[in-house]
Amino acid sequence: MGKRVTIKDVAEAAELSITAVSQILNGKGERFPKATRDRVMAVRDKLGYVPNFNARSMINHSMKTVGIIVPNLVNPFFSTFLRGIQSAMYESECVPIILSADHNETLERYYLKTFIERGVDGVIIAGSAIGNKGIKDLLQPIHISYLLFDQADPISGGDQIIVNDEHGGELATSHLIHAGHRKIAVVIPEQPSQNVKLRLAGYRHTLEQNQIPFDSQLIFPTVLSKMGGRQIAADIIESKVTAVFSTNDEMAIGLIRGLQEANVRVPEDVSVIGYDDIDLDDYVTPRLTTIHQPIYDMGVWAGQMIMSRLSTPELSPQLKMVDVSLRERNSVKRL
Repeated sequence: MGKRVTIKDVAEAAELSITAVSQILNGKGERFPKATRDRVMAVRDKLGYVPNFNARSMINHSMKTVGIIVPNLVNPFFSTFLRGIQSAMYESECVPIILSADHNETLERYYLKTFIERGVDGVIIAGSAIGNKGIKDLLQPIHISYLLFDQADPISGGDQIIVNDEHGGELATSHLIHAGHRKIAVVIPEQPSQNVKLRLAGYRHTLEQNQIPFDSQLIFPTVLSKMGGRQIAADIIESKVTAVFSTNDEMAIGLIRGLQEANVRVPEDVSVIGYDDIDLDDYVTPRLTTIHQPIYDMGVWAGQMIMSRLSTPELSPQLKMVDVSLRERNSVKRL
């Protein structure tokens, strides 16, 4: 491949100054004759010139970049969340730079430092591995605006979207108890985030309210994926539970597959409820009962909040509280 075509190359080919060509290409060349403007555009197309984003940003001070770190790009939850962010940023001349840290603290720190070195205007961090204090220590001293999602931790100097995950755990557990279940397992990630811990707290609280003893042997950690849910199925079967609360839909979908492969019927033999309400829930058999989060809307809110912060840095801390609801389908049986 040859070297990148520069504005200097266009100016030389059009036999004009760089300043004149720059003004024409940026829509500010009204003072030049139409024939001159047309000549510059023709040279641009012939040479294949593409403006350098960083150079344009430095000149007009309007374009923004926002670094976004999510735990897992493959997870349908985060793909929907990112679509919401991109939708909010599309009209704001803001370019999102999206990276997946895979729940890895070292990788997340590296990406944050890379964002800092690249001069991003703001950062959105979902489900941080390094925690709020680590983020604050990295970003606040250099005055980079940031928004936290899925943290539910009061130690923050940035903006936050907080989901009422404890209520979500209560809703899931209450639904199973009201369906007649008393021996209820919980599937959690091996490295549970703060929001998962709150879902588990909601589970425990609801058991207590219904005079059902909490049994730590019914908490099943596994890999945060469909495969993780599938692999834990044998342990679920051995536990003799009648119902399972999976703190993530992907694990729930994998669990249903694992149970069915072992000839355990869902929900006839074991009921399953998930958490998130990803689009796949309507396409598995049985259709998955779950706790609904407004995923796309949360992405839109995150994008809007970070853009508000960038346009008005002196804003008071922005906090968006999000509630959840039960989405009943076919994976829970009434006993």
